[in-house]
Amino acid sequence: MSAAATRPDRSYLLRKLHSLSGIVPVGAFLAEHFWSNSYALVGVAKYNEKSQELQTIPFRVIVEAAVIWLPILYHGGYGVYIWLKGKSNVSDYPWVGNWLYTLQRYTGLVAFAFIGWHVWTERFLTQGKSTYSDVEHALRNPYYLAFYVIGVLASSFHLGVGIWNFLCKWGLAATVQAQRAAGKLGATVGFVFSLVGILIVVSFRLNWHPFGHFVTLK
Repeated sequence: MSAAATRPDRSYLLRKLHSLSGIVPVGAFLAEHFWSNSYALVGVAKYNEKSQELQTIPFRVIVEAAVIWLPILYHGGYGVYIWLKGKSNVSDYPWVGNWLYTLQRYTGLVAFAFIGWHVWTERFLTQGKSTYSDVEHALRNPYYLAFYVIGVLASSFHLGVGIWNFLCKWGLAATVQAQRAAGKLGATVGFVFSLVGILIVVSFRLNWHPFGHFVTLK
């Protein structure tokens, strides 16, 4: 038996890690980010309060590097590599799976660019002290607004399909019935994230706080 035959398949392990990193921690970070930004729907003060809470996390730079920056760089970078090496036969066989494969690749590129740009503008350009007024002012730019909406939708779709792929690739959805259920779960997550993301953008753009009265009642 040759040494090549007994050598571990590094590509297989990297793809497994890539699939996992898309859920934890990248997907989890996206969920937390949507949750914290949803405080804009409550009010300016509540958003700034939540933002200040996140900005004062102990060892913030280390936590962000370990949980956010490096995983996103790996998932996005290796995703681009897979995209460049992969082939889609959607033009020859327009099946749902092939369309999802193609759309996931392209939305992944958009999401990678959007998240990188968002982290740069909201984390580094503000020295990590982004406020409600910073985001509101940025969204007055129509190009920024358009890219934000596209980025939110692309990230949400990519996560939804990624959940379905993860459950199937890791053997957690082995049967046809389980894979259909995984697909419905992914579609639900993608839809909910898209809806919440757009509502957050509208909240900043129009200074709209539909849940603010709950705070007033208290």
